[in-house]
Amino acid sequence: MKFLKKIFIIFSLTLIAGFHSFASFLLIPMDDDQKNHLKAYGIAYWTIQNKVEVQWLLNYRGGSFLIQYVQDVEQECVIRGVSYEIIADVQAQVILNEIAQPEVNMDVVKLEKAPKIAVYTPSDKRPWDDAVTLVMTYAEIPYDKIYDPDILEGKLANYDWLHLHHEDFTGQYGKFYSAYRYAAWYVEQQKQMEELAKKFGFNKVSQLKLFVAKSIKEYVNSGGFLFTMCSGTDSYDIALAAENTDICESPFDGDPCHPQCQQMLDYSKTFAFHNFKLIIDPNRYEYSDIDATESRARKIRKEDDYFTLFDFSAKWDPIPTMLCQNHRNMIKGFMGQTTSFNKDLIKPNVIIMGENKAASEARYIHGTFGKGTWTFYGGHDPEDYQHFVGDPPTDLNLHPNSPGYRLILNNVLFPAAKKKKLKT
Repeated sequence: MKFLKKIFIIFSLTLIAGFHSFASFLLIPMDDDQKNHLKAYGIAYWTIQNKVEVQWLLNYRGGSFLIQYVQDVEQECVIRGVSYEIIADVQAQVILNEIAQPEVNMDVVKLEKAPKIAVYTPSDKRPWDDAVTLVMTYAEIPYDKIYDPDILEGKLANYDWLHLHHEDFTGQYGKFYSAYRYAAWYVEQQKQMEELAKKFGFNKVSQLKLFVAKSIKEYVNSGGFLFTMCSGTDSYDIALAAENTDICESPFDGDPCHPQCQQMLDYSKTFAFHNFKLIIDPNRYEYSDIDATESRARKIRKEDDYFTLFDFSAKWDPIPTMLCQNHRNMIKGFMGQTTSFNKDLIKPNVIIMGENKAASEARYIHGTFGKGTWTFYGGHDPEDYQHFVGDPPTDLNLHPNSPGYRLILNNVLFPAAKKKKLKT
């Protein structure tokens, strides 16, 4: 019996060794077999950062990753708790052959270079968190923090991808005046921003923010990738449209807005929105009618709040396909200072990638400008339905498979894609 047992062990080890000798690819599934979708993106980033090519299998098992077998990558998957499968060359080729079939809505995009990432965020502590920095930290994707002085000094050109933190580019301090004008953080924020504007030669904070917004626009025009959420979306476009007028009331800059500021808006300067109407009242917690936060409350109950991702052609529309990779096409809704976008105010050349059709609102939109691209994502935190000022940050250990957070990480990996492929 002992002899037979020994023979069995030797036979088993031989099979295992033989299996690994032929198993030359790692497949990281992104369907329901994945234990931690969010950290899987971190594995993909870490792999290309270490000069190993990753093949992103668009629409194959939720947008899986295929990597030439490297023991260090396997060990990293184990350490981070990411599900993976070891497959042989022939199995990998079968998958690639299936994807290549013209009638199949799948494709392969090679990820070759880890993008250098910047997050536009102030150095001081604000009483809210940021979903993008939360998920990149959780996924272990490195990023730098930059703010107005860095952009004024021309440092934005050092980065491939930029995220705009919860921000107000109109100079109205997030329209928090009514509720928080006496709060210590609000008073300090206004003081700091006024001092910063003066330091760089601007008479008003709105003028400083406009300069920053235009610098970011030029960054995109030159080939940069811009991603922003919540109030960083509509406030950005509003600031660009208001270049030649004053839309700030006296609580924000010491003098009233221009009486004809609405008529003086130039929609040709914006990325995403046109024909919108400003909300000037400093006591209204809203910038314009772009955002549907107030109107949607009458239409949508929390338990019914979902938006649907569009199904694009992987072979003909690889960019929106890439940005929509997910194991779910129905995403739980979540609110923010800017929750969603009024579809009637979106420019016709903008790609709507996610919408709540019943509410006639877009949640996830994309476009190009010059050599670069931009993506706007409505809402504040995909796993906190109504995140209030002062609420604690979301613990992503409780949401490792979040479809809403996956959309953020699709954008993080997007600049790593081989550009030649994206032009086809």
